[in-house]
Amino acid sequence: MPIESITAFLDAQHVPYEVLHHRTDYTAQETAADTHTPGREFAKTVILDVGAGHAMAVVPALYKVDLEKIRQSVGTRQVSLASEQEMSDLCPDCDVGAEPPLGNLYDMPVYVDPTLERDETITFNGGTHEDAIRMQYEDFKRLVHPTRMDMIEAV
Repeated sequence: MPIESITAFLDAQHVPYEVLHHRTDYTAQETAADTHTPGREFAKTVILDVGAGHAMAVVPALYKVDLEKIRQSVGTRQVSLASEQEMSDLCPDCDVGAEPPLGNLYDMPVYVDPTLERDETITFNGGTHEDAIRMQYEDFKRLVHPTRMDMIEAV
């Protein structure tokens, strides 16, 4: 089970967290609602193909990632969404679409939109469509070392 590998990692790092079990959801907005987290505060992880490899883009649930902004920031020729098969291969212990933004567990860099820093906590999928993790944003930042990047699509 993916939640166990995530909680084992957090336990090993002595990071306090909360596991939130919820009904089966397939969108970040649904999970945000079921975990009583505002959509602007629930972290959605999007797996990207950035040319020479893969990366995780982390944005609030109610926004889409702007692939062009990411491409320009990373300085690569092309950025695209990873396929479901790639997501499955990269995060084999996770349900497709429920990957946590813990790139260090999956050997991927993490790009995080600065809007997520506005809240003291970060809530994200726990590797399944029924589990989420809530922890202090500062602990997330210390563990993951994400690159801050403006990547929200203009609405």
